[in-house]
Amino acid sequence: MSENNDVTLQTFRALVESADHKFARVRDVPAYGRVSQSHFFHKVFKAYTRLWKYQQENRSKLVQCGLKRWEIGEIASRIGQLYFSQYMRTSDIRFLVEAYVFYEAILSRRYFEGSEGSPRDLGVRSKELRFYARFLLVSIILNRSEMVNHLMDRFVALVDDCRSNFRETNFKEWKQVVQEIVRFTKVDKGFNIRPLRYCTTFDTHRSSLPYVARFHAKRVLKFQDALLASYHRNEVKFAELTLDTYRMIQCLEWEPSGLFYQKPTVKPSENGDSIDHSGASGIISMNLAADMTDPSMPSNPRKATLYHPSVTHLIAVSF
Repeated sequence: MSENNDVTLQTFRALVESADHKFARVRDVPAYGRVSQSHFFHKVFKAYTRLWKYQQENRSKLVQCGLKRWEIGEIASRIGQLYFSQYMRTSDIRFLVEAYVFYEAILSRRYFEGSEGSPRDLGVRSKELRFYARFLLVSIILNRSEMVNHLMDRFVALVDDCRSNFRETNFKEWKQVVQEIVRFTKVDKGFNIRPLRYCTTFDTHRSSLPYVARFHAKRVLKFQDALLASYHRNEVKFAELTLDTYRMIQCLEWEPSGLFYQKPTVKPSENGDSIDHSGASGIISMNLAADMTDPSMPSNPRKATLYHPSVTHLIAVSF
């Protein structure tokens, strides 16, 4: 039994190494440009599909071999990063929703917070800080205001806790991130009582507007690409998302309806163990389920969001 567990752990570590290697190749690929990088992303999604399924099916054995909860959280966090990067490249909001699903699962299952010894491990706490920052960004773009407030409180408390437990470490950058998110949410609060995105809950369906229907029937123009940039000094921003570009992103997208997204239920695995997909969909694929969005709505225009770009940077993105 012990030998079998060792083989399981070795296989898991090999899958992690392979997935991390592929992830490193696509992590810094620009989220713009005319040259398609989709083949690289297909490979990394496939690698994480295998890894995620393997750890689900062999969770008990891996835990016996010493697998930590934060390691599971790190895998889910990487998957969330992949989905978010695909959203930034394609503007397909289904990828953004999937990133939110995985991040929410990490939070609800306390993968980082519940890890034994994590409060004394600077590396694990750094991963947790990055997780909160990424989840905050996704929640902001999705207009999940309650989640943003909850995450912000947890994030501020975590930074303070890290400063207390790791006094020899400089957390100046994380303090700046805290200041940015507090300022961002304070300025944006109360700006809108409804989404800036076109939303079927508030807006008339486009097919019922005669002038819109005539415009689309003639197919004279299609809005396919947008370049969003901002140059003001001391802008209100979080990470590289300024308040101006955030609102422009909202205005250039169709609001997804929660009615179109169905979470998978708990299903038994081949070995009889239950695999809970209620917190994370497990759909690690470049082709997500079609019922996640309204098929009658057009696709969002692709957007390149740039923070204080140079002239050469703008030219590179534009052409």
